[in-house]
Amino acid sequence: MPSDIALSQAAGTPPADRAERSALKAKLRRAERMKQLKAFGLIAPLLAFLLITFVVPIGDMMLRSVHDTELSEVWPRTTAAIDQWQDRTALPPEAVYAALAEDMRQSREERTIATAARRLNYDANGARTFVMGTARRLPETAESWKQTLIDIDPAWGEIETFGAIDRASGPFTSFFLLSAVDMEKTASGEIVSAPEQESVYLTIFTRTFVISTMVTLICLIMGFPVAYLLANLPPKQANLLMIMVLLPFWTSLLVRTAAWVVLLQEQGLINDTLRFVGVIDEPIRMIYNRIGVYIAMVHILLPFMILPLYSVMKGIKPVYLKAATSLGAPPVTAFVRVYLPQTLPGISAGALLVFIISIGYYITPALVGGAADQMISYFIAFYTSDTVNWGMASALGAVLLVATLILYTVYNRLVGADNIRMG
Repeated sequence: MPSDIALSQAAGTPPADRAERSALKAKLRRAERMKQLKAFGLIAPLLAFLLITFVVPIGDMMLRSVHDTELSEVWPRTTAAIDQWQDRTALPPEAVYAALAEDMRQSREERTIATAARRLNYDANGARTFVMGTARRLPETAESWKQTLIDIDPAWGEIETFGAIDRASGPFTSFFLLSAVDMEKTASGEIVSAPEQESVYLTIFTRTFVISTMVTLICLIMGFPVAYLLANLPPKQANLLMIMVLLPFWTSLLVRTAAWVVLLQEQGLINDTLRFVGVIDEPIRMIYNRIGVYIAMVHILLPFMILPLYSVMKGIKPVYLKAATSLGAPPVTAFVRVYLPQTLPGISAGALLVFIISIGYYITPALVGGAADQMISYFIAFYTSDTVNWGMASALGAVLLVATLILYTVYNRLVGADNIRMG
């Protein structure tokens, strides 16, 4: 067999050079890994911050919309025995009633009966009343718990009462998500539309997206000329105008909204001025309605439209318009065919930013809007703080998040297709 030296000579590379190259490659790989570790170390605090303050809360919200152990922790026997209820067209067997009576007695002694009553009341109207009333009148023993409970309150003789218990048995439930889109599951397991008097959330979601879309369009119409002026005025005038654009950022959101309440009321400055100059004879209602919501939200969100537009317009060279004009294009045609397409990235960024911010608005519609102008954030806050119904609040938030992601995906596809056609 030939020796290693002979092979290396035949290959044309001495063994020492080959070893040096291998060692150099290993050093380069180690150096590259060290650079990657240092880069990761620099972004690790930001990554941890995003995980703790953004990803984890959203994940917890999504989980709470389907995870429900509130009733099973208080009535474990009942939620376990409800599985014996096979024929959903008839009342449950005696074993379910016996487990229910035992759980009610224990939860009354442990002072947790209100938790079960509150959870069932989410699904069955009046459940809190008959659960608390039954717990107070429950005897120590009974020959038939089924008949005893029905005698105490006829609600225990209704199939839908136990359908509500079944839907709340956990640990996972579709009740909150279905309710958030005006749907419900019957005792037999069929998914149907909620009664008309209880179907409110789809209307609220529609209202939220309509208001957000209108605010975005108004901001675009008002912000485009301002951004154009900022990008084309001499520096001295542009700086003064920029200060005026940024001025609202230096004032609290609550203060700005309260100021609009003062300005827009029937005896406010705007109505008084219009009557003084003779434009109107009677005050115009501009507060606690949709007009007030649009005015206040546009005032607050307008800078978020102007700044992205300005950043894009500032990079557009005036020579393009001059070239189009010199080739015979009228000013309007040159603007529409040459200048406007170059501003589409700014329009897209500004519109998306304003729309995303506006769908989550709570304080402004709550202060200047009426009952028919409240957006979905108002109801999320209501279920979070007033009724402590975290499941419903999380479900509404989850539906809003999914709807927003779908709209963003569609919007991104349309904008991307337009950019490809322009290219």
